[in-house]
Amino acid sequence: MSELPKLSTRSLAPPALGARPSRGETEQAVRTLLLWAGDDPTREGLRETPARVARAFEDWFAGYAMDPEEYLSRTFEEVEGYDDMVVLRDIRFESHCEHHLAPIIGRVHVGYLPTNRVVGISKLARVVEAYAKRLQVQEKMNAQIARCIQKVLEPKGVAVVIQAEHQCMTTRGVHKPGVSMVTSTMLGDFRKNPLTRREFLSVIGNPASSAGD
Repeated sequence: MSELPKLSTRSLAPPALGARPSRGETEQAVRTLLLWAGDDPTREGLRETPARVARAFEDWFAGYAMDPEEYLSRTFEEVEGYDDMVVLRDIRFESHCEHHLAPIIGRVHVGYLPTNRVVGISKLARVVEAYAKRLQVQEKMNAQIARCIQKVLEPKGVAVVIQAEHQCMTTRGVHKPGVSMVTSTMLGDFRKNPLTRREFLSVIGNPASSAGD
């Protein structure tokens, strides 16, 4: 497994490309796409579609306004010296491919080896959501989640595995439904210790059994 490049884990505002388009401009852009697709945006069934799409974008891409590091800022130290693996499995997520805007739907498995503090498990799910609700590629999202947890909690190790179906591949192009992509990021003891890595993969059901071998 090659060493990953350093990635920023801060909440990212959209790049400075000028003023953000108004709601009216956004809805007009949707009407243009409907025309380009070959339909009539003024007909009854599509009349409200531009406004609905704008509202959907606010939900789908809410992650740009979220700070994943902030979610991990509150920790708990009264854990009676617990320093074994903490794993949260099957965190369902929905994201969108930055190449085609097509949905990416799957599950994230997160594990870490705490030093002297732990975080509420819902916060791990919120970190996943903050990165998923942005335009993404799976490999980048995988690394961002792991780097964020490592940076804020400073555990002995972090492991993140993502298994997802990409609809840019299942509904267009090669049209291969049922195909899932598996990526993994292993940091610290999960990267250095094969036994720790195998234990984590066993706990999550081994979707990436060869990821670190």
